[in-house]
Amino acid sequence: MRYVDEYRDARAVHKYAELLAKLTTRPWTLMEICGGQTHAILRFGIDALLPPQITLLHGPGCPVCVTPSELIDKALEIAMQPNMIFTSFGDMWRVPGSRGDLLSCKARGADVRMVYSPLDALKLAQRQPEKQVVFFAVGFETTAPASAMAVYQAAKLGVTNFSILVSHVLVPPAIEVILSAEGNRVQAFLAAGHVCTVMGYTEYEPLAAKYRVPFVVTGFEPLDIIEGIYMAVKQLEEGRAEVENQYARAVRREGNAGAIALIREVFEVVPRKWRGIGEIPNSGLGLRAAYAAFDAEKRFGAARYTAEESGECISGLILQGAKKPSECPAFGTRCTPERPLGATMVSSEGACAAYYRYRLHSVSQTGTT
Repeated sequence: MRYVDEYRDARAVHKYAELLAKLTTRPWTLMEICGGQTHAILRFGIDALLPPQITLLHGPGCPVCVTPSELIDKALEIAMQPNMIFTSFGDMWRVPGSRGDLLSCKARGADVRMVYSPLDALKLAQRQPEKQVVFFAVGFETTAPASAMAVYQAAKLGVTNFSILVSHVLVPPAIEVILSAEGNRVQAFLAAGHVCTVMGYTEYEPLAAKYRVPFVVTGFEPLDIIEGIYMAVKQLEEGRAEVENQYARAVRREGNAGAIALIREVFEVVPRKWRGIGEIPNSGLGLRAAYAAFDAEKRFGAARYTAEESGECISGLILQGAKKPSECPAFGTRCTPERPLGATMVSSEGACAAYYRYRLHSVSQTGTT
């Protein structure tokens, strides 16, 4: 199958592992930004093929994971209102807030429904004008165009019973928080290919120049990732700090102009709270004044809600690469996918979920990976 089988070619992957072993002369620490990359690394055992000098850290690129408890609580409050249909992607249903999750909210009688696109939620609002329909707009730049299109279409069609609870976040500001933190260990980044498919990678170029760190845009198959690691280590060994594109079959430097224009039409850049990290300036998207009528937070009076994060969950440290899931005392015992303390264990892109699925036995035996 084109673009799948050839990127899972074991011989090609092992060839890159051999090249890395010859190339690497000193310790290097890299961070893969996206949770999808983390799952691929652990699923295919890519980290086990790397020279011992190379350390991989797991970054904040799981949009479900970084959605704060406060916003989950707002979702629960909105979902329980009368004549309400609350819609979201399925991976948000079991993400814990301070007062439960959407699945438990549904069990208490709320009309919570899974959709595959915000446009599905808009169609639902058109079919049931007597109901209020809210879509939980979660995600990085990858999913923001679809949310923007749903709001744009609702405004154009005059659909007044549709709104969105906005939780869109932006990758570059979170990376800068990591790079500027005291004790930062990250020396190069693997940038997420799907985000760059939409936004391009020009926003990484100032970060590479300012902090002297390489960025390599990669895909999500084994060959994509290990080639991206090779490209990043090659830059480090040569003393370069540039933005390179391994994922050229999908990503252009300038991104998708139409998608970017739609995002900028509907949204503006705002501060955003990240689970376990706190508020990051200019790290989120909020509806522009022209589309404020579609802001569910304001429409249903949920803006006043605040919540504290779990004191036991170390997801913030994991999302910043300061800790690995296996270093959490609750991992696999008090925190499991069935009873998660935090979003990194329940999300399909969460680092804790990846370790639980692919490395639980080794963690249980040794206490590390």
